[in-house]
Amino acid sequence: MAKRLLEFRDRVAIAGVGYTPFSKNSGVSTLTLACRAILAALEDAGLSADDVDGIATHRVGDSAAPSVVGPALGIHDPSWYLDQFGGGSVSHAVVAQAALAVAAGMAETVVCYRAINARSEFRMGQAAGTSIEVQYQAPYGYFAPPQQYAMYARAHMLKYGTKSEHFGQQAVTQRANAVKNPRALMRTPITLDDYLAARPVAEPFRLLDCCLETDGACALVVTSADRAATLRRTPVLIRAAAWGGGDSFLSGGSADPTTTAAAALAPRLYAQAGLGPEEIDVAEIYDCFTYSVIVQLEDYGFCAKGEGGPYVASGATAPDGALPVNTHGGFLSEGYVHGINHIAEAVSQLRGDAGDRQVPGAEVALSTAQPGYVLPATSALILRQG
Repeated sequence: MAKRLLEFRDRVAIAGVGYTPFSKNSGVSTLTLACRAILAALEDAGLSADDVDGIATHRVGDSAAPSVVGPALGIHDPSWYLDQFGGGSVSHAVVAQAALAVAAGMAETVVCYRAINARSEFRMGQAAGTSIEVQYQAPYGYFAPPQQYAMYARAHMLKYGTKSEHFGQQAVTQRANAVKNPRALMRTPITLDDYLAARPVAEPFRLLDCCLETDGACALVVTSADRAATLRRTPVLIRAAAWGGGDSFLSGGSADPTTTAAAALAPRLYAQAGLGPEEIDVAEIYDCFTYSVIVQLEDYGFCAKGEGGPYVASGATAPDGALPVNTHGGFLSEGYVHGINHIAEAVSQLRGDAGDRQVPGAEVALSTAQPGYVLPATSALILRQG
């Protein structure tokens, strides 16, 4: 296994990124969003749809399937495709599997995308079939993501003394990052007082703890490192990719709701990369809620268990801190595209083209998926400059 991991390392690259505008009402179908983002990513890489022989996405609720997207772009016979069921927890696994397909010679150029009208059409709490537990929760009015995550956040507060102010500091930090991001939906600065004054959603969460419901799409071009080196943009190498599962906290057997599936995945990811958390320069951490950042800072080894809140309060996750986190504003302030826009931001940071929000000297980035609370799975990538 170790030999195979070393053979995979740095052989595949992300050669292009593309976005649609993020909004509360796109006015177009998810198919249109997907095609626009893919074409933008191909243009970024200096390629066209004729160069594509692989298509990959993930889905819950609103979706545009590869079997529809391909023909719409004129790709009628892809040699490889992936239509992965699952929410944000599998977002990075999609790119990982595309990288494996390229490394194995199953495809030469794969476009990975996520397109959603998550505000104007299928809002996340309304997505049917996301888990079998919904039928048991719904009679009690307990099925929306903020309600589920609030329980885990409260458990963390009770066990470790984590405070609302810790959650709030991460929201304030990410909003300050979004102010520098012309793509972000929310660009008005906020203070900790603004956070504390925000309306409650699900105790202990306030409005500013929650990600944005967003219409939009994001896409990535995945190809071999050798080919990427000949294309338009500086390639970003996939140093390591890991995905896996565990117990769903909705019905699984885990005894500790303050530790996520990321804690089991992180050692595999770092071993594959040949790197440790101390060598990560920038992190794009799945932030469906502020709490998910704090718990993943712990589970990916950036601080001790229970110290995520004080770590954030120390300023460590700010742009000039020890670990700049969610430099684009994250899902809390840029927009929520179900995981893919985190990877795209990591690529921009490593290419050095993130503008006013650029982290000086960023060479290695971590990007993570939903940490396995709802769907019992998670995934992550470590990327590095090419």
